[in-house]
Amino acid sequence: MNVFEDCESAKHEAIRYHWGQNTIKQNMQRGNYMEYSAIFHDMDKRFCYAVDKDLFVIRVQVKKDDMKEIILHYEDKYIPMELKDTRKTIPMKKVAASQFHDYYEAQLRIHLVCLRYFFEFTDMQGEKAYYGNYEFSKECVTNRDRMFDCPQNLREEEMFEVPEWAANKVVYQVFPARFAASRPVDKELWYKAPITSADNLHGDLRGIIEHLDYIKKLGIDVLYMTPIFKSNSCHKYDTIDYYCIDPSFGTTQELRELVQKAHERGMKVVMDAVFNHTGREFFAFADILEKGEKSEYRDWYFIDDFPLKNEPGQIPNFKCFAYYGGMPKLNLKNPEVEKFVTDVACYWIKECDIDGWRMDVGDEISHFFWKRFRRAVKAVKKDALIIGEIWHYAGDFLEGDEWDTVMNYPFYLNLIDLLADEKISVTRFVQNLGYLKGRLNKKCYPLMWNLIDSHDTARFLHLCNNDKKKQHLAAAFQLLLPGMPMVYYGDEAAMPGANDPDCRRGMYWDEEYRDKEMYEWYRKLMQVRKAHACIVEGELIKTITSDDAETIVMIRKNGEETAALIFNCSGNVKEFNEYAQKVNLLMENVFDGSLDGFDAAVILL
Repeated sequence: MNVFEDCESAKHEAIRYHWGQNTIKQNMQRGNYMEYSAIFHDMDKRFCYAVDKDLFVIRVQVKKDDMKEIILHYEDKYIPMELKDTRKTIPMKKVAASQFHDYYEAQLRIHLVCLRYFFEFTDMQGEKAYYGNYEFSKECVTNRDRMFDCPQNLREEEMFEVPEWAANKVVYQVFPARFAASRPVDKELWYKAPITSADNLHGDLRGIIEHLDYIKKLGIDVLYMTPIFKSNSCHKYDTIDYYCIDPSFGTTQELRELVQKAHERGMKVVMDAVFNHTGREFFAFADILEKGEKSEYRDWYFIDDFPLKNEPGQIPNFKCFAYYGGMPKLNLKNPEVEKFVTDVACYWIKECDIDGWRMDVGDEISHFFWKRFRRAVKAVKKDALIIGEIWHYAGDFLEGDEWDTVMNYPFYLNLIDLLADEKISVTRFVQNLGYLKGRLNKKCYPLMWNLIDSHDTARFLHLCNNDKKKQHLAAAFQLLLPGMPMVYYGDEAAMPGANDPDCRRGMYWDEEYRDKEMYEWYRKLMQVRKAHACIVEGELIKTITSDDAETIVMIRKNGEETAALIFNCSGNVKEFNEYAQKVNLLMENVFDGSLDGFDAAVILL
């Protein structure tokens, strides 16, 4: 049996060291040995980076429950040993756990030009191994050339800087055409169910302005609007003119007023950036349709051949979003296209003082473009927030030189699995979230847009077969865990809705439609979240899961304040007597130890 496996790295292959046959025999006889194949570290911006001047984060991944202790050895690369002994050690702390791995972290505060370091592993049987420069050794590493090498000056220059205002804020997503109308509406049409893409409800910017107080009172910090630029569709993801607000929504002046009044209420405004594709009527594509190969804009898109073909039931002979010929894909490798798009993004920041952009289908656009896009946008407004839309793990976009954060669809998918479909255990749910925490930059993680639904998905309530108790619990997960919760308009009113377009119904404004209990639950969750920093900012001291009872308890501590976050993921009453006679912040009463099915509690310890 070979106890040595390749390290999990796309860049490097681990160098196998030959240890004595006696050691191998002992390990095999014991039946347990250190799982070298699970150990992963790389000097990239997810496992080795600066979070502040002279403050470094070093992380390593190991097999789950394999290690008794991990010690990080580090020293200055350039100061000779005979001049000064700079060697130091620090025990690493387990900060996250996934289904198969644990993630350990050390934070070093040290002033130097370049850092050298290696790991000392002690497994549960007491066996030791040392790891430096992608090599395993039985002996402590003394040769600096055999250590990992982290140039401090490089890392500081590339340090991930995110907007300070964004951490742990709550986002509210609105679909402008269906959120609020400033003119009288046909109630029968407004509350039509199911709704179609052709139904014009006449929602507009003025309607949003008139409901800013409602949004603020709910507890919202950031307003995010789906596209508002000129388009012939209801959804507006097929842009005709990026410099013109769609006339059905209003004017540039009204957008400017909306942003100003949101700012007056302490809220930020984020807009939707559809830069992967345009509509067919966009000037460049319209020119191609008219002139064919002779168009000066032919290189603005990806065209296989002429004439253009877009027959129903056939794949177009030009690249487009999801093979839909109505949304031809922009060639952002073309410098002219890149400049046009970045100019658009910068224009609206300058013109209306918006606070950020959400990037539609961002993973279909190259890293090269996003790096340049970030530099352009941040030069105009340093604290502008850049959010990517991506439905899976997005680590390679979140290294500090592209996006600030993403819509957290892995969170959404796991919550669906846990509550709606009931196909994973509470332990697996926690483990799946741990994977994200263990592999994402510390500055990015608190900015993740945790969502339970959006304009692209069926409402969570629909997925739960209209079980409001399940949405009640889903909201607790969304608003009590670290991140930037993104509440989709109407969730607080228990709005139903199947897949697109039915998930985009007219907002429930009339009392006979609204669920007052759900609204007050959302409000309370946001109030408690903001009043007690330990809930989302505190260190996670312990997580207790019970698959049999279907319960989760998370203990968080921040300064002098400690709280237990309790989630009952079963449909039955559960007892948590160890927390009885303490204050439940969500109910503002003394907790009696009993928690209803699909309910949550925050107990101040």
